[in-house]
Amino acid sequence: MKVAILGAGAWGTALGVLLASKGIPTALLARRKEQAEALRAHRENKDYLPGVALPAYLFPTSDPEEALSGAEFAVVALPSKALEEALEGLPPAPWYLSATKGLFFREGGLRTASQVIGALTGRPVAALSGPNHAEEVARFLPTASVAAGPEALAQRVQELFSGPTFRVYTSRDLRGVELGGALKNVLALAAGMVDGLRLGDNAKAALLTRGLREMVRFGTALGGEEATFYGLSGLGDLLATAYSLHSRNRGAGERLVRGEARERLEDRGVVEGLYAVKALRAWQEETGTELPIAKAVYQVVYEGLDPLRALSALMAREPKAE
Repeated sequence: MKVAILGAGAWGTALGVLLASKGIPTALLARRKEQAEALRAHRENKDYLPGVALPAYLFPTSDPEEALSGAEFAVVALPSKALEEALEGLPPAPWYLSATKGLFFREGGLRTASQVIGALTGRPVAALSGPNHAEEVARFLPTASVAAGPEALAQRVQELFSGPTFRVYTSRDLRGVELGGALKNVLALAAGMVDGLRLGDNAKAALLTRGLREMVRFGTALGGEEATFYGLSGLGDLLATAYSLHSRNRGAGERLVRGEARERLEDRGVVEGLYAVKALRAWQEETGTELPIAKAVYQVVYEGLDPLRALSALMAREPKAE
C-alpha cells in the first residue's frame, strides 16, 4: 500500500511524516525538481519545516507519474490559489483526501476544496481538518483531527493517520467540516488585527465568540450541521489559528494593522484567509447574508479601511439579543 501527497509545503510534509513514521510508503510530490532534490539530499524540508527529519518511508519526487503510480489515494495539501492549476493534467488517483482549507467563488456560488477536487478529477473525496499546525504535528505533539466524507473513506483516513499523538475522529458532515476550516482563517485575520492594535483579551474573546456565531450562521446556510462548528474542525481550529504564534493568518492580521503592505503578507507562506475573505465577500453580495466581521476584515484588507473605524462600526451596530 502506498499514499501520494500532492504538495511539499509544511502541511504536506507533516502529513507525510505522520504516515511514513508508521511504515507506510509515502510519495511527497514537490512542484519543483530543485525542491525534490533538496528534500532527498538533506532529508529535511529546510524551506517549510526546518528541523524535522524525513522518515525513511517518505519519498520526495517531482515526477507525478512516480508519485501516483500504485497509490491507494492522493492527499491534496496544496494552497487553494494553486489547487486547480496543480491538479490539471496529473494522473488520477482512486480517491482523494483534501487537506486544503480554502473557499472558491465560482459560477453558481461558493465551492469548498473537496468540491473543486471532485469536479476536476471525477473521483470520491474526503477531507481532513482540525487544530493541526504542521510545526507541532510533525514533531509528534498531541492533537486531534476530523476525517469527513463518505463513511468508508473517512474510516480509512482514521485508520491510516491515527497514532499515539494524532487522534482522528470521523464525520459524515463533509460540508460543515470544510466550511469551518475555511472561515476560521478569516476570523484569525481579525484576531491578529486585535493583537496588532493591542486591544486586549476582552476584545479578542468577544470577537472570536461572535465570530463563532458568524461561522455557524454561514456554515448552516450552506448545508453544514450546526454541531460540527462547535467541534474540532470549527471551534477547535478557530482557537488554534487565532492564538498560535505558528498561525500565518493571525500573524498576517497583526502585521497588516502595524503597517505592512498586503502584498508582503505572504512573504512567509500562503495566507489562506486573504483568499477566503474575497470569496466570502462575493457570496455575501450575491445572497445578502449578514456576516459583519467577515465584511469588516474584507474592508480593512482590500479597501484600506482603518481597522479602528471598522471596530467602531462593529461596536455601533444596533443593539440586539445574543
